[in-house]
Parts: sequence; structure tokens; C-alpha cells
Amino acid sequence: MDQSALSLAWVGRFVANDGPRYLQIVGFMEQAISDERLRPGDRLPPQRQLAAHLKVDLTTVTRAYGEARRRHLLEAHGSAGTFVAAPKVDLSQLIDLSMNIPPPPAGIDLDDLLRQGVSQVLIHSDADLLMTYHLGGGSSADRAAGAIWMQPMLGEIDAERVLACPGAQSALAALVLSQTQPGEVILAEPLAYPGLLTAAAQLGRRVVAVDTDGEGMRPDLLMTMARRHQARLVYLNPTLQNPTTHTMPATRRAEIAAVATRLDLRIIEDDPYWRFTTHAPRPLAHYAPQHVFYVSTLSKCLLPGLRTAYVLMPQGRAQEEVLAALRSFVLMSTPLMTALSTQWIHDGTAAALLEGIRSEAQARHELALRTLGGPGPGLATGGGIHLWKALPPHWQGQEFVLKARQAGLNVVSQNSFAVPHDDQQQGAAGSRQSAYIRISLGRSRSRFELVNALRRLMELAQHRRVREVVV
Repeated sequence: MDQSALSLAWVGRFVANDGPRYLQIVGFMEQAISDERLRPGDRLPPQRQLAAHLKVDLTTVTRAYGEARRRHLLEAHGSAGTFVAAPKVDLSQLIDLSMNIPPPPAGIDLDDLLRQGVSQVLIHSDADLLMTYHLGGGSSADRAAGAIWMQPMLGEIDAERVLACPGAQSALAALVLSQTQPGEVILAEPLAYPGLLTAAAQLGRRVVAVDTDGEGMRPDLLMTMARRHQARLVYLNPTLQNPTTHTMPATRRAEIAAVATRLDLRIIEDDPYWRFTTHAPRPLAHYAPQHVFYVSTLSKCLLPGLRTAYVLMPQGRAQEEVLAALRSFVLMSTPLMTALSTQWIHDGTAAALLEGIRSEAQARHELALRTLGGPGPGLATGGGIHLWKALPPHWQGQEFVLKARQAGLNVVSQNSFAVPHDDQQQGAAGSRQSAYIRISLGRSRSRFELVNALRRLMELAQHRRVREVVV
């Protein structure tokens, strides 16, 4: 028997309060495969041997091996043993590096969590009420949950200022609809969330870029552009900005808030990634509470399927105009999902789930940086669930996206985020020499799949594109 193949050097140590032990064992495997300490074809130790080594019961190891096979990490060959599986290529589905969603939480059995959560909701709620129409904005418990969720960012919040909405996209659309008129200009940075651009275009509004420097949107240009276009609404995503991962420092936030106060501007502060940072500045809403609509969604840091986002209304501003806009295209949040979000926030489950997701996101970031050569010029990463990667000079952004799709990889180029400049402003984004792609880290089913996808992506980027030659 090949003793080297039975090596247990890849096995880590259990961490208290880091989830079920069988999932931690699967995590040891994923980490070792990603680091190439385990390679396709390597034989794993018999389950009894691993159980004895880890001092756990055989059932725990059996469950771990079963879960690893489900994730296509291992394959069993009868009496010959269990081996590390070769990467499987799913020709029916792209590997999606384009969608910003949180990764599966480390050390948490999501199936059990959902079953327990829904059971608690049904115990404390009337099923008839969960299946009927509800007024927009959420119940008092829903609003209180939103205030609890946003407390780390903004401190104690009056729950009456909080609206519970069916996702951030609908909240953004309602804010655009209620705070502007058709034909009006909305100001944003040169690269902005595509959902905002889509909502504005569908509603007949025009988004115009305000140039940035190393700290973010320039306050002097914001003042100039607001006056030039008579703009009343500004959109900002100041923490781990999508797509650049840049975080606006506190001094710049205070300067932007001062301009908003002076010109009586309203700011949509879209802040889905604040919870992924360790030393994030206070939100803009702290500096200009009477001018900022603060949006915080659960979709980017817990589960997209919860379809719950919270909007903290500016002090002294009536809610009815926003709720009326929201009701014009989505009558209400899904009661069951909103109730589940409320239950999890109030009982602490959301906080535990967030820690598991943060842990997995950090692990994926470290793997991605090692795979892509580390942070530096051309690779922006401030944490969170995406990277901003420069392509070699021989590639254009959209051309690379199409080539990657042909190779079974889905990414997004800077074209999807580009905000047009007006004719009188020299756009810094227009002078950018490198094409960029955003690489999302959460959608891959495992770290192993993510690392393989990143390697394929970088191999593709290094190949020079072939131009058609006409003779």
C-alpha cells in the first residue's frame, strides 16, 4: 500500500464554534485540493483511519466523505478506496464569475438552518397572515429588525425611519422614481452598479458621471455638475465599491456630505458590502442624516433568496412618496421571506450566518490572490466578494468577455458599469489604458471550482486575441 497516498498531512484541526465537524473535514479537503497538497488521483485514508486520527466517530467521517462526493471533490472506487476526483467540466452550464452573491457559509449546514428558521416563523406567525397581502414598508418587527441590522454601521436608529423592501433593486428603482422627474440627471461616479443604470434608463432618467480621484468622487466637481445639470439626486456606493473595490475614506465622505447639505442634494447611499470590512468608515448617512437614503441589503452578505433590503429614510422626510413609488411596480415584500429575515436578525441567526459567510469570503479572497499573483497594480481588492482585474493590453473588455464565455467562464467587463460623461467634462475613465473585468468569488460551488476557474481565466487572458485577417 502506498503510504504516501495515505498521508494525513492535509488534515487540519477542528475549530470550536466553527460549524459541524463533518463540514470542517470537507473544508480541510477543499483547502488541500486548492493548495495542491491533494491532487487528482491521490488516495484518501480509509474512513476508520481518519476517524481514529481525528478522534471522532465513524459516522462523522462517513458524512464528510459523502458531502465531499456530492461536491465532486472525491470519487469512490469500491475496494480500491476513495480518491481525489479530477476536475469535472459541466458543459451544460457556465462557471459564473459574474454574479456578486455571497459564498456558501463556512461551517454552517444551510439546509438545517432553513428548516429551523421556517419552523420558528410558523410557530410565531399565523400561516394565513403569511399568505395574504401586506402593507409596504414592513411591520414594526420588520422595521425593528432593519434597525438592528444597520446598528453596526449607524448606531442606534429610530425604527420608524426604516423601510423593509423586497430587495435593493426595487428600493433603488423606487427612490429614483420618487426623488426625480423624467428627464432629470442623476449624478454618479464613472463606474457604477448596472442595476442603477438600468432602472434610471427604464424610468427615463439620465445618469451622468462625476469624475473621481484617489479618494472617490471629487466634491468640487460634484458641486459644478449639480449646478450645471440642476441635479437633485446623487448615487454612491462608497464601501468596497462595485466594481472597483475602492472604499471612500472618512474625510471624503464628510466633504461630499457638506456639498449635499450646501446644495440640498439627496444621496442614495447603496452600501451592500459594509459588513465585509473590518475598519469601514461611517456611512455618508452619519454625516448628512437629513439628505441620505441609506440602503442595506441582505442579498450580498446573507442569502439572495431572502429578497429583503432596508432603507433608512432621511430625518424629517416623509415615507409615503417612496412607498407609493414602490407599490407601483411591486406591491409588497414576500411575507414569508421577510418574516424569516426578521426572525433571524432578532434571534441572532443572521449574525452567525454572516460570520460563516465572512469566513468563507476571506478564504476565497486569499485563494484568489494566490492564484492571480497577489494584490498590486492591475488587481484591486479591498475584501468582500469580488475583485477588479486589469486585462493584458492586447485585450478589450467586451471582447474578452465573449472569449471567456466560449471557454465556459462568465465574467463582466467595465463596459457594464460605465457611466457616460457630459460634453463639458473630460472623463478620467475615458483615458484608462487597461481594460478591466470584475471577478465575483461567491457563485462557485466550492473553493476547488473557484481556483480552477481562475486558472483557466488567467490562461485565457495571457493568450493574444486572434484578429481576422482580410486579404
